Amino acid sequence: MVSIEPAPEQGPVLVTVEYRIDPARVHEFVKAMHEWSRVRRRDGAIRWGLFNDTSNPGCYLETFLVESWAEHLRQHERVTMSDRVLEDRVRAFHIGEKPPAISHLIYASEENAKG
Repeated sequence: MVSIEPAPEQGPVLVTVEYRIDPARVHEFVKAMHEWSRVRRRDGAIRWGLFNDTSNPGCYLETFLVESWAEHLRQHERVTMSDRVLEDRVRAFHIGEKPPAISHLIYASEENAKG
């Protein structure tokens, strides 16, 4: 969910997804995430990464970068049934009471900062 709808051409967009993972299942999770990265890249991500919080070993942050807000919205339209199955598998590793936290960050260019 976004508070302010960006203009379609604004970007790049950095999307983060924060997962809480049972430390006993980290290897399985990381393997599934690297499979998921292929879907992200196929659907427009120009960069993808998975990071582990050194102060909280069960916390993993997926990051991916897309060229624009419009491109990110198109990612949502490109999901196939097999993508959904893989996404559900990835999300099943999350042990938090709430779904993984998702953030959308738009590049803060001088042009975008002009009112």
